Amino acid sequence: MRNRKKTEEWFFRNLMSAVTYFIILILLLIIWVVFQKGIPALSWEMVSQTPKGGFYFGKDGGLLNAIVGSLYLASGAASLAWLISLPTALFMNVYLVRYKKFLTGIRFLLDVLWGIPSIVYGAFGFALMIFFNLQTSLLAGIITVSLLIAPIMIRAMDEVLKTIPMGLLETAYSLGSTRTETAFVIFFRQALPGFITAFLLAFGRGIGDTASVLFTAGFTDYIPENLSQPAATLPLSIFFQLGSPIPEVRERAYAAAVILTVLILIISLAARLLPRNFKRNVI
Repeated sequence: MRNRKKTEEWFFRNLMSAVTYFIILILLLIIWVVFQKGIPALSWEMVSQTPKGGFYFGKDGGLLNAIVGSLYLASGAASLAWLISLPTALFMNVYLVRYKKFLTGIRFLLDVLWGIPSIVYGAFGFALMIFFNLQTSLLAGIITVSLLIAPIMIRAMDEVLKTIPMGLLETAYSLGSTRTETAFVIFFRQALPGFITAFLLAFGRGIGDTASVLFTAGFTDYIPENLSQPAATLPLSIFFQLGSPIPEVRERAYAAAVILTVLILIISLAARLLPRNFKRNVI
């Protein structure tokens, strides 16, 4: 029996190690391929100029419209999702914590929403646009992406709030705090580092999604000046350019992929480092 347990432990330890190294290898391979193909085509002109005439036929211009459009869209969607997710997660863990089965059902539904493909959110956003007689715009893209990332943000915040000891909740009530004060003052401060991580992870998810904005945000060679104008994004720029028969345009698609990869790496790094500065209120 002891030898069998040792064999099982050895097998699963090596299996987990092999899977971990395999995932790291795949990540490094993706980064190497994207950087190898994209860096030769990357230039200051690519990140500082909008597309000129004939850009999609290999002539002058850059991707500034797509870079700014992606940042606008991801910032707006993450902010809107934050306004939805924060009270929802606090309500679940302060008001509904006594109703275990109901709370489990809500978490199951959020997990289902999390798993729905982003193209379905794109189709839903397109249906909303038709219903409200809207055109493709930055606002339509923000609403659609916020619907996509809100379940992710809520579940991430929920997991952070679940780590707060129940004794803190009971102590707050015993000192006379209301449920709202407990939620927005005590729990919020306690979970703030985790909330920042959840926001940045959802931001990274939003800036890299293509399918949900394919029918809603539109595409333009200009930087949007208000919410009613269409907005270009880096994922759509990669999608359109990679299908071009012109080699120079396909190389620019890889350069756009490099820019998007670097942005997501910066966001991921910030999600690791920034929460450390907000841990002074954590018990």
